[in-house]
Amino acid sequence: MTTIIPSPELIASFTDIVGPGNALTAPTEIAPYLVESRGLYRGTTSLVLRPGSVEEVSQIMKLASQTRTPIVPQGGNTGHVAGGVPREGKTDVVLSLERLNRIRDIDPVGNVIVADAGCILADIQKAADDIDRLFPLSLGSEGSARIGGNLSTNAGGTAVLAYGNMRQLCLGLEVVLPTGEIWDGLRRLKKDNTGYDLRDLFIGAEGTLGVITGAVLKLFPKPRGHQVAFAGVKSVEDALALFERASSLCGPALTGFELMPRLGIEFTTRHIHGVRDPLETAHPWYALIDISTPDSAESAERMVESLLETGIADGFIENAVIAQNDAQRKALWHMRESMSPAQKPEGGSIKHDVSVPVSSIPAFMAEADAIVTKAVPGARICAFGHVGDGNIHYNISQPVDADTQAFLGRWREVNAIVHAIVLKYNGSISAEHGIGQLKRDELAAIRSPIEIGLMQRIKHAFDPAGIMNPDKVLRQD
Repeated sequence: MTTIIPSPELIASFTDIVGPGNALTAPTEIAPYLVESRGLYRGTTSLVLRPGSVEEVSQIMKLASQTRTPIVPQGGNTGHVAGGVPREGKTDVVLSLERLNRIRDIDPVGNVIVADAGCILADIQKAADDIDRLFPLSLGSEGSARIGGNLSTNAGGTAVLAYGNMRQLCLGLEVVLPTGEIWDGLRRLKKDNTGYDLRDLFIGAEGTLGVITGAVLKLFPKPRGHQVAFAGVKSVEDALALFERASSLCGPALTGFELMPRLGIEFTTRHIHGVRDPLETAHPWYALIDISTPDSAESAERMVESLLETGIADGFIENAVIAQNDAQRKALWHMRESMSPAQKPEGGSIKHDVSVPVSSIPAFMAEADAIVTKAVPGARICAFGHVGDGNIHYNISQPVDADTQAFLGRWREVNAIVHAIVLKYNGSISAEHGIGQLKRDELAAIRSPIEIGLMQRIKHAFDPAGIMNPDKVLRQD
């Protein structure tokens, strides 16, 4: 693909669309848009555009299509696979959706909210809460992550077990195509079998097919009862047995079930202000259990107590505590959500966002631990995640006193080791973070030729000029 380096005239044409104050060219203004959240990728650009309307996005894409200018859509830039940052040494223009942040409508009867793609996730949660409804997507980055990015990566978070990921939480989309055409698919229907489901093509496409500018999102009745318990267990197998018991006993009231290792508790209590170990004695593994009931706090309390009693009686649980108030419930979740940043003070961390069938979690963990520690003696494995949907954040902290850069230099090597074990168990190398640039070549290596071919055909059908977020998900030559 031949691209044109943005000339002063072309930059002026883009600037005319959004206005001088929203066409950023100064290096200090551009800098925050060039690096992904973990600092692994840093791109280059001469222009960041901040449109204030869908019509401006449309005009930008029309001009980009005419001039074959690569466009990189960006939301809150909280991703972990460099899907929202420009490429290095290329001519990409960043299209930031941060000014498209209007809640267009909220319907408590239909249980939907219609919002611009640039709305911050936490603001969507608050808008739902203000009308006594729940938008259940919850992420550690919810204070800065934006809905368009959540949709483009099909984000999951901690409540997938009960509510599903973004694909299940979205009814309709508005999308600006690479040509500048606007597809208005903002339908509020739960039943609509009229042709191909275009919505599902754009969700999870990481901005490679078009620019999501608006969405119809599902809301839910707020639970009247909410309780959180924290249990110490002696093995991953016992944690899985406890999960099976919780699923049977609690049914749809089981809204979260998180697995954490002892090492993760030590990291968070050591480095995160205000975090303390909820249990008096140490245990090899821990389960965080979240229960939400539609009727009352008493029902949630009874359900948690019954689960813990049976778990202790059957030997699945060694010790446990139940949160006594909302502050304690938040503190338990804060500990879980702090587990990833708590690794940073320990030095380099090689991270994996993988999933395996739930029943395979113990076998996968045992095999991965054995092979990784053999390959990297002294490696400290901090594997935690969402047991209910099989998503494990298999993170590996460097050996104590190791050279951080030398350790991080083995990122690809260690990834290959872990991902090979994941694939052995018919799992996925990307459970909720996406592909972006980080896993693009791995995707091409593990998917069948027909799957990659179908993806390429879809990409070409929507974006024949190859200007939409190029070299993300699929390599473009």
